[in-house]
Amino acid sequence: MGKLILTGFVTLDGVMQAPGGPEEDTSGGFEHGGWSVPYGDEEFGRFMTGVISRADAFLLGRRTYEIFAGYWPKVTDPADPIASQLNSLPKYVASSSLTHTEWNGTTVIAGELDKEVTALKERIDGELQVHGSGALAQSLFALDLVDTLHLLTFPVVLGSGRRLFGEGAVPTAFRHAAGSITGAGVAIHTYERVGRPTYGSY
Repeated sequence: MGKLILTGFVTLDGVMQAPGGPEEDTSGGFEHGGWSVPYGDEEFGRFMTGVISRADAFLLGRRTYEIFAGYWPKVTDPADPIASQLNSLPKYVASSSLTHTEWNGTTVIAGELDKEVTALKERIDGELQVHGSGALAQSLFALDLVDTLHLLTFPVVLGSGRRLFGEGAVPTAFRHAAGSITGAGVAIHTYERVGRPTYGSY
C-alpha cells in the first residue's frame, strides 16, 4: 500500500495561498502572490527535485492542477527532472466541476474523497504526492489520509490569506522525521502522522 505525501509551502503565520506568483490565486482579494519566489535558492530546488523524483503518482486539487497543466506540458526537455515526472506519471484531480483534461495521464476523481483516495493508496506501492492544493490538503488532513507532511516554512509574514491549518482543523499529532534550513532561510521539516495528540500538565 502506498503513502500519501503532502508538500506544503507556508509563511511564518501559516499562509499557503499563492506562493508561486501574483496571479496564481487572488481569491478573497489576496494581494501577496509570489511570496516564496525570493527564497528559491539551489538548496530549495534540490529538495523539491528529490521529493518529486520519488513520486509514483500525483493527486492535485483543481486549481493547482490547472496551474501545473498550463505550464509543465510545455517543458519538454527530458533532462528536466521535475517536468519528466509530472508529464509521465499518473495525475489524479479531485474535482466535482472539472470535466475535460488535456494533460497526458490525467484522471478526474469526483466521488467520495475518502473512498477514492484510499483506493488510490491501495493501488500504488510508493508515494502518492500532493503539492499545494490548499482546500484538498485540508480535506485530506480532516480524513486522516495524509501519512507524511513536508512543511516548508518561509521567513515572511503576510497577515492575510488562506492557511494550511485553519480554524476547526482536526487535532493531529506528528513525529518529526527530518529537518534542514536552506541558505535563504527556508525551514524544511518532514513529519509523520502518528494519530491524535496526547495531553498533560506542567
